[in-house]
Amino acid sequence: MSRPRLEAYAIVGDDDRIADAAGLMPDALRNEADWAYFQAALDRADGILIGRASHEATPNVRGRRRLVLSRSARGLVERPDGWWWNPARAPWPEVVGRLGLAGRRIAVPGGQAAFDAALALGLDAFHLSRMPGVTLPGGRGVFAAVEDGRSADAVLRAAGLAPGAPLLLDREAGVTVTVYQRGEPRPI
Repeated sequence: MSRPRLEAYAIVGDDDRIADAAGLMPDALRNEADWAYFQAALDRADGILIGRASHEATPNVRGRRRLVLSRSARGLVERPDGWWWNPARAPWPEVVGRLGLAGRRIAVPGGQAAFDAALALGLDAFHLSRMPGVTLPGGRGVFAAVEDGRSADAVLRAAGLAPGAPLLLDREAGVTVTVYQRGEPRPI
C-alpha cells in the first residue's frame, strides 16, 4: 500500500507563531493572496488532516473530507462532521486503509498538534507563508518546538525537508511562501 502525500500549510509572523496568546489567529496574519493560495491547495487535496480546535473554529462550508485529530476519539470514528482520529488508539496505516487514502494528497491546515503529528507521520511538504513585521509574544508556535526556542526552519530541516526559493504572494504586504520538501525542491 502506498502512503498518502502529506502537505501542510501555515502563515506565521517573524517569530514563527500561528496564533496569539489566546490561541486565536489574529487579523495581523490574514492576507488575501495567502488565503487564495491556501484555498486552492485545499481544493486540490483528497482530504484534510486538521486539529480539533482548528476544526471547531473553522466551519467546513465547502464540505471537504476532514480527518480531525482528537485525543477524545476512540480510535477512528465517523461523525456527521468528518472522521475523528486518536493516533494513540488507531495507527496511521489503519486510518489510511479504512479511508482509502493510499496514494492520495492530504492537506494539513493546522493547528500546532496537526503539524507536529504530520511531521511524525513523514510530512512530504510544508508550505510556510510569512507575514513580515508581525510578532505574537506568548503565542502558539507553528510547532511545539518553536515554543522551546527552535525556528520553524530548523524543525523542518531536522525532519528532512529542504526549502525551495520563496515565492512572493503579495508584493505590497511582503508576504512570501517557501515550500519545504523531501528531496530536491520542485517548482510550485
